[in-house]
Amino acid sequence: MKTKTIIAACCAMLALSGYAQTQQADYRIVPLPQNITQQKGKPFVLKNHVTISCNTKDEALKRDAEFLREYVKEYTGIQLDIVEAKGNIQLALDKKIKQPEGYAITVNDRRVTLSGQTPAGVFYAIQTLRKSLQPNVSQIELPAVSITDAPRFGYRGMMLDCARHFFPVSFVKKYIDMMALHNMNVFHWHLTDDQGWRIEIKKYPRLTEVGSKRDMTVVGRNSEVWDSIPYGGYYTQDEAREIVRYAADRFITVIPEIDMPGHMLGALAAYPELGYTGGPYKVWGRWGVSDEVLCLGNDKIYTFCQDVLKEIMDIFPAKYIHFGGDETPTKSWENCPKCQALAKREGIDIKHLQNYFTARMEEFINEHGHRAIGWDEVLQSKNLSDQTIIMSWRGAEPGGEAAERGHDVIMSPTSYNYFDYYQTAEGEDKWSEPLLIGGNLPLETTYSFEPYPEKATQQAKDHIIGVQANLWTEYIPYESLAEYQVLPRMGALCEVQWMNPAKKDFNDFKQRALSLRRIYDKYNLTYRSKLWNTTEKK
Repeated sequence: MKTKTIIAACCAMLALSGYAQTQQADYRIVPLPQNITQQKGKPFVLKNHVTISCNTKDEALKRDAEFLREYVKEYTGIQLDIVEAKGNIQLALDKKIKQPEGYAITVNDRRVTLSGQTPAGVFYAIQTLRKSLQPNVSQIELPAVSITDAPRFGYRGMMLDCARHFFPVSFVKKYIDMMALHNMNVFHWHLTDDQGWRIEIKKYPRLTEVGSKRDMTVVGRNSEVWDSIPYGGYYTQDEAREIVRYAADRFITVIPEIDMPGHMLGALAAYPELGYTGGPYKVWGRWGVSDEVLCLGNDKIYTFCQDVLKEIMDIFPAKYIHFGGDETPTKSWENCPKCQALAKREGIDIKHLQNYFTARMEEFINEHGHRAIGWDEVLQSKNLSDQTIIMSWRGAEPGGEAAERGHDVIMSPTSYNYFDYYQTAEGEDKWSEPLLIGGNLPLETTYSFEPYPEKATQQAKDHIIGVQANLWTEYIPYESLAEYQVLPRMGALCEVQWMNPAKKDFNDFKQRALSLRRIYDKYNLTYRSKLWNTTEKK
């Protein structure tokens, strides 16, 4: 009797501590795999010292094994061991899997096999297994199963604006980890704007010495009240390379954005000779778009832009380079004799002078073995190379037009994918949210997005290569708010990016998203919890 009491007390203590003896994995996670087929037989028991093995000559597979061990240890407390001989969990490449990021999982009572056509596919198999587990357990039963899965889109992106507000390297890495959890593979890094230049360019040191700093920042929505607090920050080239490596280990490509010829006040403050007045210019402390842009009639700006892009290409090995092209006021060109002369010489309306600049930049980027990405405004250039990729942000319509013209397209419309907007629905009390730029983008809306325009031809659909959401940071000055704005919307986005739309169901998503919530809590992430009808997590 005394022994039974002791055992009961121990079990109670375990329960109180958050640890259960045995839990069962649930493979219905976010994003939902294409095919989950339950198999007959006993489950595999995941417990301490279960072994992981892979081809140790493949460095990427070895990293996959290390990630699996790390994830399981952090989340469950179970210690797995990596061995060279055949382990209980085997990571393997399988060329019969059709898509490069596709994967398969097979589970029986003796073995778990995680296979992919590439190490990236194996990594996504690991993410699925990871999300199927329960936290804080001594062992977990993995039901016998066969799972096959692959993404709908090859480009699955998230953008972080570090120009309006600067985020340290540690948070950028955390953001990348959040992306990996949601099966995303492209990190779009917005590095320059009117409010700050954030990347070191060795040939132009004043870009960070001067252009990364603003004297003060406006309070609220351009209230004309200022905080009088100097603000700055930038990434060294070594730090940027570190982030590139960190992302690559998680099969995420980093695409840098140097926004030009507008959104360049940070550069003009550092090198005023690049503007039509010659300055002086100051890094902007207010939000919005400055009228001050590069003087396109000045030959120096082409040398400057090309020099910057050369160093950017050296830092970032991605095949894509984002050169912006959005929201470029023409007022300064209309008042500039040099720009007027250029427009006349080229036979271009002064309001369309950007087309000349766009053509030169895309040619330079292409000549150096990269492909240019531009916001959808660059479509106004009728001579735009079909190699240039269009990021459609002013709705899905420009993306549909671009695809019909033969451009590859990334869909990123404000109405579905701008995560700086309020998470409330129309009619809800916005005061329950922190002060933001405006707009309403509830989770359901993001989830409902269909990237293929209704009347798109098959040829146009073939040119829509992916989907991306953007986090602009005018009103997002600190890390926990950045987390709050993207979680759990990243979950909704990843099902748009990954799943067959015929299988999407928002009510089902809400139930499956509990697997994400448990991970958010385990890693102490800040998120909007209304999806689960509970008190907001702070």
